[in-house]
Amino acid sequence: MRCFVAVALPATVRERLGAARDELRRRAPDADVRWVSTEGLHITLKFLGEVAEDRLVEVERALSGVAGRHPALPLAARGLGAFPTARIARVIWAGVVDGASLAALAGDVEAALSTLGYAPEARAFRPHVTLGRVRSRRGLGPLANALAGVADTPFGEWTAHDVVLYRSHLRPTGAVYEALAHAHLTGADA
Repeated sequence: MRCFVAVALPATVRERLGAARDELRRRAPDADVRWVSTEGLHITLKFLGEVAEDRLVEVERALSGVAGRHPALPLAARGLGAFPTARIARVIWAGVVDGASLAALAGDVEAALSTLGYAPEARAFRPHVTLGRVRSRRGLGPLANALAGVADTPFGEWTAHDVVLYRSHLRPTGAVYEALAHAHLTGADA
């Protein structure tokens, strides 16, 4: 099964980001983007790819160990942008403000799962919420202009208490995510 590790967003933040996504769609209707559903918005810490069902227990155990070393995380969603840039976008994102705490958690997840044989990510971790994936360059000009106007918009603050192991069900209308396990962030504050 196709799996990844993430931090979930509260409904209020997902709804605000969904409204911002819808405004981008309205302002750049010709942009060729596969937009993420409001329910599917999250912060990916580690994409695992295919995970055999008999390996889920060891993945869950590794995540529990990591979560036990990290405290709950105060987070905020702020601003929209694109990777690598708005004019040559591949991913449309919302930013995540957290200091270094989320990056430390992601690094710990990466290290724990690499010992189980999951390939480490080649790129540095950049905390974000993916709003859409660009399929072609069509309509990117208006989309880049729309992004420029919301570069510092706040979308909400929350405290993350869990790391979640998700299964991704691929559908023609987009991916649907199923939470398989939650690992509670119970470590002491530094």
